[in-house]
Amino acid sequence: MTRAKTPARTPYRRRTLLGVVAVVVLVVGACLLLATGLGQGNAVAKSPLVGRRAPDFTLPALPRTGAGVRLSALRGQVVLVNFWASWCTECRNEQADLNRLWARYRDAGVVVVGVDFQDAAGDARDFVARTGATYPVVADRRSQTALAYGVRGIPETYLVGPDGRLVDRVIGAVDPDRLGRRIDALLDGARS
Repeated sequence: MTRAKTPARTPYRRRTLLGVVAVVVLVVGACLLLATGLGQGNAVAKSPLVGRRAPDFTLPALPRTGAGVRLSALRGQVVLVNFWASWCTECRNEQADLNRLWARYRDAGVVVVGVDFQDAAGDARDFVARTGATYPVVADRRSQTALAYGVRGIPETYLVGPDGRLVDRVIGAVDPDRLGRRIDALLDGARS
């Protein structure tokens, strides 16, 4: 007696094959995105604001951390506006670099402004205390400033020239050497 093939095996094999193909497509897509998209930062996600006047803001200081900031009052200086939150791992990783940039350039006419948003005030204050940030830190409680700048994720940093125009946008943690070169060029241009 010969056994007849069961028709249930063919659909099972087909579903398994489709599942394997779907996983392969997802893995290849993720690899392509990582290889060409995420690591490129500014090359992939240019801000339409670069070259235009930076959106002005007046934000209160994070409670018990200093004074508030009005961006237009800083005209004539180079301003580094860094959007962050205490729950952001990359924000913690870049903090030492921001502190060093502030220490290096604060007497040369550069202001670093930390803009905390989508965060609990107490957590943000603890973050500032733990990381030793001494530059002005303000709170964007309703995220209106972040929206005006087109922030997509954090950390995200904007470099504003002495003329009030946005010069650069850094998505992700800052590269202090690259940013230092940009700041030096702005300061040299302002002296000329």
